[in-house]
Amino acid sequence: MHKDYSSIGFSVFLVFISLILTAVLELNRNTVPGFVLLILLAVLFGRIRARYPFRGFLKKLLSWICFFLLYAGILFLTWPPVKSVPAVSYPNPEYTDIISVEQGELRGVLSEDGSVEIYAGIPYAKPPVNDLRWKEPQDPEPWDGVLDAVTFAPMSMQVTNLPIYSSLAQIIGYHDYQISLQDNYREPVSEDSLYLNIWKPAGDVSDLPVVVYIHGGSLQTGQPWYADYAGTGLAKQDVIVVNMGYRLGVFGFYADEDLAEESEHHTTGNYGLLDQIKALEWVRDNIASFGGDPDNVTLAGESAGSACVSALCTSLLAEGLFVRAVGESSSVASVSPPHSFRLLDEALKSGNELKQRHNVTSVQELRALPAEELVSEAASQHHITVDGYVLTETPYESYQKGIHNEQQLLHGYNSEESAPFLLFDKTNLKNWQEKVQTWLGEYADEVISLYPCETDEDAAEAWADIYGSLFFGYPHYCWNRMAGENDIPVYEYLFSKTNGRLGPWHSGEEVYLYGNIPENSDLYTTDDRQLSKMMSGYFASFAKDGDPNGPGLPEWRETSGSRELMEFGDHIGMIEEKHLALYEILDRMYGWK
Repeated sequence: MHKDYSSIGFSVFLVFISLILTAVLELNRNTVPGFVLLILLAVLFGRIRARYPFRGFLKKLLSWICFFLLYAGILFLTWPPVKSVPAVSYPNPEYTDIISVEQGELRGVLSEDGSVEIYAGIPYAKPPVNDLRWKEPQDPEPWDGVLDAVTFAPMSMQVTNLPIYSSLAQIIGYHDYQISLQDNYREPVSEDSLYLNIWKPAGDVSDLPVVVYIHGGSLQTGQPWYADYAGTGLAKQDVIVVNMGYRLGVFGFYADEDLAEESEHHTTGNYGLLDQIKALEWVRDNIASFGGDPDNVTLAGESAGSACVSALCTSLLAEGLFVRAVGESSSVASVSPPHSFRLLDEALKSGNELKQRHNVTSVQELRALPAEELVSEAASQHHITVDGYVLTETPYESYQKGIHNEQQLLHGYNSEESAPFLLFDKTNLKNWQEKVQTWLGEYADEVISLYPCETDEDAAEAWADIYGSLFFGYPHYCWNRMAGENDIPVYEYLFSKTNGRLGPWHSGEEVYLYGNIPENSDLYTTDDRQLSKMMSGYFASFAKDGDPNGPGLPEWRETSGSRELMEFGDHIGMIEEKHLALYEILDRMYGWK
C-alpha cells in the first residue's frame, strides 16, 4: 500500500503548530471562543489542504500565511477583556452581614471554608483624578444603599505588559503557572485606585490586632490582591489584615514647585505616602466596626512597601496611627538609602525635566494630559523625598534625634535578595572586581579581599552577596541599629528556605510569613508548611503584643545588638550576621555615625 508521507508530515506539523498556538492563547488568557475557533480553523485548513494539495513552494507558503492571518484575527477577536478581580474565586459566594462605616453600609463575602470574611474595594479617599491629580488625598464620598465590597478595585496606574508576559514570568520566575479557563481576563488599571481591602475572622469579634500592609513593586508597580500576602492566613489566627492601593510612579511621587505652592501644607512629591497615611486614618476611624482595635495597629510592608514603612516610622503625620512595624526586604533608614529615596532638590530637578519631555510649562498642562501618556514616567518618578511635611528630614536624621512612631520592630531580609535583579547579569572572574569598583570606589579593594574567588561561580556568588547587601542587608542592619539605639525592642530575621518556587529570592518569604502556602501546591514540602505555620505564628504574636514569641515557637531573642538575627530556613534559630565585616566597610563609606 502506498503511503502519502507528505500528507502525514503535513498533518503532524499542523497538530504541532496548533498546539503551540493553543498554548499562546492560554498564556495570553484569551477567552474560550478563541480555543474553539482555533480548533475549527485547524480542521478546516487540514481539509482544504487534503482536498486541494497545493503544489509548489509559493502556494504552500501563501496557504500558511492565510492560516496565520486568520489565527491573528482569532487572537484579536478573543482578546481577554478587562474585568475586576473577585475577592474570592469560588462560584456563588456567601455574603457577610452588613457593616456600617462612616461613609455608609457595606457587605463582603466569606472565604470558601467560611472562616474568613473579605471586604474588597472600600474607598478610603476621593479618586485622585482631574484636578485632584497630585493633590493630598481627600475624604471619601458617602454612598447610598449597601456597597457590595466583593471585587478588588483597579491597580494603581502603572505600565502593564501583554498578559502572555505575566504568564511567562509565572513560569520562569515562580514555577507555578496553572492552566485555567477561569482567569481569561486582564486586571484593570486606573488612577482611581484609592481603595482598601479587609480580611477578618468570620463572625462577631472585637478588639483584635490589626495589620495594615503596604505592597511592594519599586513604587512603580504592584496591586493589593496578590495571594502571597492576602490576609487570609493571618485572619485565621485572629488578626485583622488591611491593605490598600496607593498612587505609584509619576502619579505618586512627582515633585514640582507649583504643586508645593498650591498645597496648603506646601508639600510635593510624597502623594503615595500621603495615601498610605489616609488609609491608616480610615482604619483608625472605622476598623472597630470590623472587630479591630484601632489602638493596636501594626504597619507592615515588603520591598518598596517596607521602604514606605521605614519612612512612615519617622513621619510626624503618622504619629499615633500604628504602634509597631514589620519591614521585609527594604529600608530607607540608612545614611544614603540605595533605592526608592531622593532629596527634594533632585526630585524637583527631575520634575522639571519631565515637563520638558512633554513640552509643557505648567502643572495645569500636565494635569490635562491623559494618564496613559504619563504612566511611562514611572522609572524617573518613584522615589520618596524629604518634602518638609510628610518627612521633615531623612529617616536617618530623625532616628538620630529619637523621633520614631513604632514601639516595636520586626524586620529582615532574604539570603538571595539579589537573584531576580541579577537574573541576566553575567558575572565571572574577569569582571566581578570591576563591578565592585563601580559601586564601592576607594573601598573596593577592602571588599574584594573579603571574598576570595577562584572560579566564575565564586565570582558570581560574591557579587550576588555584595549586591544583596548593598540594597537590602545593610539598610536593614542600619534600621536595626537605629531601633536598638532608641530602645525599641527589635527582632531581625534572615529567610533562607529553598523550595520549588521562589525560594529565598526577593519576596520569597511573604507566602510563609502571611501563612498563605496553597494547600494543593507541589512546590512546597511538609517542612515548608511547618515553617510557614511557625513564621505566621511569630507574626500573629507580634501583632498582638509586640513580642513574636509564643507557645511552641523557638525563642526569637531581641536583636538590638545587631550582631545576630533569627534564621528561617532548613535551620531555624539565632545565628550571627554573616556580612558584618562588609557592613563595617559600608559604615565608613557612607559616613555612619
